Amino acid sequence: MRRSRWGGLRHFLGFGAPGLLVYACFVLAPIALSVGYSFTNANQFAPTTEFVGLNNYTRLLTDDAFLTALKVTTVLTLIVVVVPNVLGLVVALLLDRSGWLYQALRSVFFVPVVLSSVVVSVVWQALLTDDGLVNSLLRSLGADSPPGWLSDPDLALYSVGFIISWQLLGFCAVVYLAGLQGVPQELHEAASIDGAGPWLRFRKVTWPMLAPALTINTVMLLITGFKAYDHIQVLTSGGPGTGTTATLAYSVVHTGFTANRTGEASAMALIMLVIVAVISSVVLRFLQRREVNF
Repeated sequence: MRRSRWGGLRHFLGFGAPGLLVYACFVLAPIALSVGYSFTNANQFAPTTEFVGLNNYTRLLTDDAFLTALKVTTVLTLIVVVVPNVLGLVVALLLDRSGWLYQALRSVFFVPVVLSSVVVSVVWQALLTDDGLVNSLLRSLGADSPPGWLSDPDLALYSVGFIISWQLLGFCAVVYLAGLQGVPQELHEAASIDGAGPWLRFRKVTWPMLAPALTINTVMLLITGFKAYDHIQVLTSGGPGTGTTATLAYSVVHTGFTANRTGEASAMALIMLVIVAVISSVVLRFLQRREVNF
């Protein structure tokens, strides 16, 4: 029995230890350091670091800039969760057919997913600037003053949400396509024999079978929306104006590396971590319960 246990431990150390070591170095250790920094007034250029307890947390919870960043992140996350989910399902239903054309279209829709967020942001920034291709086209169609997609404080956040949704659309479509291909054809045939039309078949047969795909897409999009940073930095740099598109992730980087307030940035990052963990867990449990009910 001892030999068996020692053999199992050796296998674990041989195969699991390298992965655990990497995870501990690049995930657990930074989180532990952030926890420690969040209780101090750490500053990269300050001569000394002092323990301040919960002062960073209490100040953030009453700070208008942080609360605005939380609001901006919430709105952006709602856009990123809803738009790709809905449009991805529509695209998946349209492409759920055989033939080389539909296979080619699947690849076309998936291309933005594998592109860098910075590359996507640079391309869309060139298209949506005041003198970009989109506004030039609108002017040629007779629009006297086209909207400032990235320069108008009332439109900038929604433009960023649209760009992130556009990039993630292919991912949602592929996940829904995988779910659609797992729906037994016999169920559709039985529903047709019973007199169910296309809409009733989708609502009673297809949609319940897509519950796992909906869970995957929703949780992934939720996390992506809350940690959005690359698009914000390239497209708007947190503007236009003061914090109109500054998300929590952008505020963490700006506070920690631009303002050099490491302790405050660490507290902000931990608050964001807790919010994402709690909301993701609640949504995941709710959607998994929906899968069981169906």
